[in-house]
Amino acid sequence: MSRCRGWEALDVLEAAPDGPVAFCADLSPAGLLAAYRAGVYPFPASDEYARALNEVVFADQVQEGHIWLVGEESADPYAVSWWSPDPRPVLSVSGPHLSRSLARQLRNRLPWSTSLDRRFERVVRECRAGRTPPWLTEELIASLVRLHELGHAHSVEVWEDGNLVGGVFGVQVGSVFSMDSMFFHRSGASKVAVTDLAARFAQAGGVLLDAQRDSPHVRSLGGILVPREQYVRHLRRAPRDSLPMPTATLPVRRLAQPAGSR
Repeated sequence: MSRCRGWEALDVLEAAPDGPVAFCADLSPAGLLAAYRAGVYPFPASDEYARALNEVVFADQVQEGHIWLVGEESADPYAVSWWSPDPRPVLSVSGPHLSRSLARQLRNRLPWSTSLDRRFERVVRECRAGRTPPWLTEELIASLVRLHELGHAHSVEVWEDGNLVGGVFGVQVGSVFSMDSMFFHRSGASKVAVTDLAARFAQAGGVLLDAQRDSPHVRSLGGILVPREQYVRHLRRAPRDSLPMPTATLPVRRLAQPAGSR
């Protein structure tokens, strides 16, 4: 069995490419930020059955040292699994793009605007609504909200006539932004949120958006797969301090213009 007191002692490059790399009960703001800096993100069990299933399925791998236990020995780790897939789906800040049809709608008739950090907790809760399994537990939400208050977690909101129709949120580690989840109530709104986030992050000096989990939606935004080693290298080079992004409410129409004319 391999156990370490904190994420700084865990080298994710030694972990298996799929499946959890560790179990750790600590979802505190400090613990959460340390995990993101190590290239790891959480997936809390939704209930006691899911927690017990983690132990049944993975206990042998933990015992053999293939999966780490992180934190104090007195804490029950199996309620939260932590992941760092290899390869890792990422987007360059210049990568996210809108489809021609959506760009045409935005130019011609959709009166959408975007904002940064106006409704962080609401975006998180919209991302949780209707999701199965509900990995955004109340404990995790509370820590994310605290990280937001400390300037480490951010959200982009998409608005239509004062109504929130889409958004994305995540945790920033210097020049890398790890996107936890996104939602939409209008078709295309989550893609607009990611594209807007990329534009704001690029303006602040950001380099990379981490999509965490690969999917057709991520690929449609311009996501690519890179070796985990390359992603972790970005993290280790990233400055510890967050890069302040522009906060102004902006028209979405600007994102539909050709890149050279924005």
